[in-house]
Amino acid sequence: MSGNKLRSVVLLSGGMDSCVCAALAARDSETAALHVSYGQRTQQRELQAFAGICDRLGISQRMVIRNEALSMIGGSALTDPSIAVPEAEGTIGAKVPVTYVPFRNAHFLAAAVSWAEVLGATQIYIGAVEQDSSGYPDCRPAYYRAFNAVIQAGTREGNIEIVTPLISLSKAEIVKLGLELKAPFELTWSCYSREDKACGVCESCVLRQRAFSAAHAADPVPSLAPLAGQEI
Repeated sequence: MSGNKLRSVVLLSGGMDSCVCAALAARDSETAALHVSYGQRTQQRELQAFAGICDRLGISQRMVIRNEALSMIGGSALTDPSIAVPEAEGTIGAKVPVTYVPFRNAHFLAAAVSWAEVLGATQIYIGAVEQDSSGYPDCRPAYYRAFNAVIQAGTREGNIEIVTPLISLSKAEIVKLGLELKAPFELTWSCYSREDKACGVCESCVLRQRAFSAAHAADPVPSLAPLAGQEI
């Protein structure tokens, strides 16, 4: 990284929200992208999405790391093959679902902060969303306020800040913002269970489909179970 432009690290999973977040980061700063493979069911497909999004957004500085702790710890349908990924039912977000990976974002942010210190980056972008989400506790504003306090106390300069530009937006608003930014939604991957074609029935797929429908836009990623009337 060089020049006087603001420097940032963006955590880029390859999903819809992180793609929009990366588009914002690339627009407003000199950006490096970090992807974490942690033994999730769709890690190869997510890695493919990460690379494609970086290429499209012109993010050349990128890092892919492996976190073995989360899959060894288990306790989530995303990392433990003995726990089935459930179909979405009822009110999504009413309770913390079995797809929650215990304290996952802390692992991701710790790596991002370490890299930011080395790069001289002062911002870390993460596409956390509180509204229209599965209700994960590490996607709440209070979590990031607390984490920023930890960063300020525990880094050399204390000048790194986590940025959560999507946290208060609805999923439909995120889709609209992504379309304005020309974020490459066609390269993203949101499905929790499949790598060939989106299942369309897990919470992540359903939230995504509802978002595109509410935004009156067609999801460019095909689904095995699209919402009624939605183009594929």
